[in-house]
Amino acid sequence: MTDTPLRVVLADDERMVRTALRVILSAEPDLEVVGEAATGAEAVSVVRELRPDVVLMDVRMPEVDGIRATEQILQTMAEPPRVVVVTTFENDAYVYEALRAGASGFLLKRADADALVQAVRLVARSDSLLFPAAVRALADEHARATTVRAPWVARLTGRESEVLKLMAAGLTNAEIAGRMEVGPATVKTHVAAVLAKTGARDRTQAVIAAYEAGFMKNA
Repeated sequence: MTDTPLRVVLADDERMVRTALRVILSAEPDLEVVGEAATGAEAVSVVRELRPDVVLMDVRMPEVDGIRATEQILQTMAEPPRVVVVTTFENDAYVYEALRAGASGFLLKRADADALVQAVRLVARSDSLLFPAAVRALADEHARATTVRAPWVARLTGRESEVLKLMAAGLTNAEIAGRMEVGPATVKTHVAAVLAKTGARDRTQAVIAAYEAGFMKNA
């Protein structure tokens, strides 16, 4: 935790949902809800104005859905926030499309208060995948893997390939360091190289890219 609270924006077309999320998050000293939005279009505007650290984004909203809103936020802001899409059903093609669009993870609406709070903190740190097993299940079902591997696959070193596979398994940098018997600084260097070569903004996007490229087929 940091001395400065993580700033959060809530985007959901149901006022009761936003109120419940606000109550839960505002009870934590390291989290601050700074704004709300009832539509995807409003979410884009609010996020651009308030520049939060994390956005909880309903995947299905009127006017502009959570997928398009996520794309607009990430493509038009120099330093965009982490986006977590909130959904009713985990095995939802909409959720996978939101991850492809740049969301850092997803959260079920039925998640308990502790899971919600930890999700916000985890994506802000970006040290691990949020619910890695669920992300892998979504990717296995919805990834549009190509028959020709993406050029970046051939540019990965052996160590970087190993790190990417461990990232997909949901391991933190410390856990990867332990598994590979190297120092944390070495892992951070490998992770940074993986993100650069895949063109990914964070670990989730790197893993999605790996599935889309067919890299995970024999992992």
